[in-house]
Amino acid sequence: IEAQALLATYGRKRATPHPLYLGSLKSNIGHTQAAAGVGGVIKMVQAMRHGVLPRTLHADEPTTIVDWESGAVELLTEQRPWPTLEDRPRRAAVSSFGMGGTNAHVIVEQADAFGPDAEPESEPAGEPAAATSASADPGALRAAMPFVLSATSGPALAGQAVRLADHIERNPDVALGDIAYSLTGRTEFEERAVVVAGARDEPEQVVERLRALSEGRDARGVSRGAAMPRSKTVFVFPGQGSQWAGMAVELLDDSAVFAARFAECASAVEAHVDWSVEAVLRGREGAPSLDLIEVVQPVLFAVHVALAEVWRSHGIVPDAVVGHSQGEIAAACVSGALTLEDAARIVVVRSQLFADELLGRGGVASVALSSADIARRLEPYGDLLSIAGVNSPSLVTVAGDREALEKLVAELVEQDVRARMIPASVASHCAQVEPLRERLLELLSFVRPRTGEVPVYSSVTGETLRGPELTAEYWYENCRRPVSFEPVVRSLLADGFDVFVESSAHPVLTFGLSQTVEAAGADATVIGTLRRNRGGVEQFRTALGEAYVDGVPVGWGSFFAGSGARRVDLPPYAFQRSRFWLDAAP
Repeated sequence: IEAQALLATYGRKRATPHPLYLGSLKSNIGHTQAAAGVGGVIKMVQAMRHGVLPRTLHADEPTTIVDWESGAVELLTEQRPWPTLEDRPRRAAVSSFGMGGTNAHVIVEQADAFGPDAEPESEPAGEPAAATSASADPGALRAAMPFVLSATSGPALAGQAVRLADHIERNPDVALGDIAYSLTGRTEFEERAVVVAGARDEPEQVVERLRALSEGRDARGVSRGAAMPRSKTVFVFPGQGSQWAGMAVELLDDSAVFAARFAECASAVEAHVDWSVEAVLRGREGAPSLDLIEVVQPVLFAVHVALAEVWRSHGIVPDAVVGHSQGEIAAACVSGALTLEDAARIVVVRSQLFADELLGRGGVASVALSSADIARRLEPYGDLLSIAGVNSPSLVTVAGDREALEKLVAELVEQDVRARMIPASVASHCAQVEPLRERLLELLSFVRPRTGEVPVYSSVTGETLRGPELTAEYWYENCRRPVSFEPVVRSLLADGFDVFVESSAHPVLTFGLSQTVEAAGADATVIGTLRRNRGGVEQFRTALGEAYVDGVPVGWGSFFAGSGARRVDLPPYAFQRSRFWLDAAP
């Protein structure tokens, strides 16, 4: 019946002298039932790839039931070369006949990669190298690389790690960059791991970390997790506190994306100061101290905005932004609601005013209590002390008169409440800021906010802002009102945000974020960026790995764009085989 149908459909009125050749997968591997159709597709794709028409086994003579003379259809009793035609590509039709009567038919056409007259590719080593991209980072393979693994189960993931480690040891001449690049082309499963290691001459480090992964040991640069579907990402920007000497200097040297955006931010800041932002970052002789509020706030702004750009370059873009205190300025800049020039000027003007008027007059303390509990304990202090920030269900900051604050901290510690003074030279978010209102409004009268690309979730008002609301008045309220961080995080969770990326030199908000996520009973992942004394490409890629293993889509290919890395052979999937046959009775 099939032969007759093919004769009627394809065999008659053919305008070419070439007949339709007829073959069968069943003659090769038997009746595959549900896999017959896909098996036939595989056979024909390989036939196209090699330019060969394979013969049908065990069919020396065509059946006499079919009138073969009624059309140009010919049984493949012998292997033939697949003719190359100048006017059209190779094509094949595949039929699958189900036992229940369902028939499926598909036409397959050769891809450009197969020819015509292309040499067959038996190995992937000949596949194209990583192409150049607008987001290419020339330093991608100079530092640690991401080795991306996934599997359908934990044991299979461990098996993948073992096989890859063995493969690297057995093939010392294969470039690590080629191996890492080839891993990015594999199917992604739920169980995931990313091993960040191995500059060009460090295969031993890669192998050691792969062995640690396979054995379930903790190791630097190794992230592992079960991916969950993630949908909406928010970039989180802290205020002061994440700074450290030498922060992000390694990234400045090794990441072209970071260096370019940092240079733009530094230029915007330096239009209003007489010192170099990069000199401060590198701790050069003669540069002002990072301990000065009028220095640290602009420098942190530049670092945090530049880090956001690196996240973007790897495919992780914000659907919203949120900032904590000064961090709202960086958030507004990244959202597009403020120009880079306006945002940098706000940071410089405001921090300089604080240095001139508020320096040394107050203090800030961190207290492990709820906002309701601390509010009751602050009543005896009147206007001297106030809640400066609500960071999580059980973590607040208090600001105000230093002497009164030190007394409060001593009382709390005596009552076994965790409390400590924070190294801060200015007490913002309290009554000490009020005398600066008119001066600040005058200094910030240049601000021209606009509608941003993504919304700003305000930790000042609790509202979702589009941009035009971010006037000079807003930036006064930003440093006067308490930071309502926990409530705004709850709003983000209620709105479906399930990825929180803290774009900072050291994670100072991730603890409070995680507490709030847990208290809300939500499923969300919280990710930092750099860490103190880990300010380079390796740490950033480790952070990306942490995001990926939790289900965040990562554009790994951007690491290798323009690097010349090529696809190479890799060990096959580590199937976890089980035997289910019943043993024969004695």
